[in-house]
Amino acid sequence: MATLDGRCVLVYDIGGSHISAAVCAESDFALGPVSKATQPQSIDAFFDALSQLASQATAGVCGVAGTVLAMPGPFDYLEGVSWMRHKMPYLYGVNVRCALAKRLGWKDEQVQFLNDAAAFLLGEIGTGAARGISRTVGITLGTGIGSAFAIDGHLVTEGPGVPHGGEIWNLPFEDGIVEDLISTRSIQQGYKECTGNAREVAEIAAGAAQDPAAVEVFQELGRDLGRVLRILLHDFAPEVVVIGGGISHAADLFLPAAHCELLGLALQLRISVLGDLAPLVGAGVSWFSRATNSPEQLAPGIATK
Repeated sequence: MATLDGRCVLVYDIGGSHISAAVCAESDFALGPVSKATQPQSIDAFFDALSQLASQATAGVCGVAGTVLAMPGPFDYLEGVSWMRHKMPYLYGVNVRCALAKRLGWKDEQVQFLNDAAAFLLGEIGTGAARGISRTVGITLGTGIGSAFAIDGHLVTEGPGVPHGGEIWNLPFEDGIVEDLISTRSIQQGYKECTGNAREVAEIAAGAAQDPAAVEVFQELGRDLGRVLRILLHDFAPEVVVIGGGISHAADLFLPAAHCELLGLALQLRISVLGDLAPLVGAGVSWFSRATNSPEQLAPGIATK
């Protein structure tokens, strides 16, 4: 259990299958015990879960300044309104800030939001694989592909080499968009085309030692990822790209192929050090960066991922 000294903030990671929460300390971004809940299926159950997790995470902790939620998009991170239809559709049009502040008995301004991919990268910058690196990109591989860009530890959502909002998932690539090539769907589709079998990505990865089709599907993912990074990140020229998300657990199956596509570039691919904790740490980093009036951006606007 981490020892939390000084001021803390309550942080949430709102995932597709679960919600996790903890408190994060200002001094070193250490997390307290992490509480988890299965992703609810209704609006009332959602806010009940957030309230219960808040009680668990903050038990015995003094000096909780507020909360930051790492949320997928589309979401208006400035206003706190969800525009998601494909995930958590019961939240569509809901002002999550007002509703959660009321549940917790806090002021609206004590509830802040951050894109989940941006939170991942900030966590790795704060205490993980991107610490001390000037130009970094975070890539999360899961249901889709999330991305975030940073310079000198601060998120950037525009500027030379930075796509709109820092997002690459919907950029045109070859005959479609990036997410057509790099996503859970693309792995499952490729495997089914090879074998005729429909399987979950974790199952495909787990059987790779005895399944040549699984090996080929992940190698193709690596080649696609390398080509995408080589072309789309050329102008931004990051020193390090940190890769996280559920699919990153199978990095040994796809990372060598990605490295081959990046030969000759001064670019390092690193796997997340913090893993599933990165968005929680990053949410804490964003809160305390804002509190100290640094140029950190908590919310780049409305994310479309």
